[in-house]
Amino acid sequence: MKIALRVNGVLHEVDVEPRKLLAHLLRELGYTSVRIGCDTATCGACTVIMNGRPVKSCNVLAVQADGAEIYTAEYSDEVMQRLRDAFKRHHAAQCGFCTSGMLMTAYHLVKRGVKSEEEIVDGLGGVLCRCTGYQNIVEAVREAAGV
Repeated sequence: MKIALRVNGVLHEVDVEPRKLLAHLLRELGYTSVRIGCDTATCGACTVIMNGRPVKSCNVLAVQADGAEIYTAEYSDEVMQRLRDAFKRHHAAQCGFCTSGMLMTAYHLVKRGVKSEEEIVDGLGGVLCRCTGYQNIVEAVREAAGV
């Protein structure tokens, strides 16, 4: 099936099998920040922004993304750069496996205007970090959001 989707501002028109997962398609297109860390859509390492909302791309069929606007952790704008800088300053990544999912979830939180640490903690709950406590990650998002 032929689909068209815009990823980080780049239009892609591709043929996909009906059962192909969006995460696999994104990786095939070269967006390697998208990672699959579980078989149950619980870890969140595959989180991307699709049509303005965070989604776990391992839980979305590629055909469902036809016509979608998608952002991955490779995307860069002022908000993403603030987040990257804050993540570095606060040592908010250890092994880095979950970092792209954390960044994309944090990006959504900052873009929508998160107002409190409680909102940040709640919002990040869909991405599992197996290496650290979440405090450095929360601090980085607080800084980037100005909370």
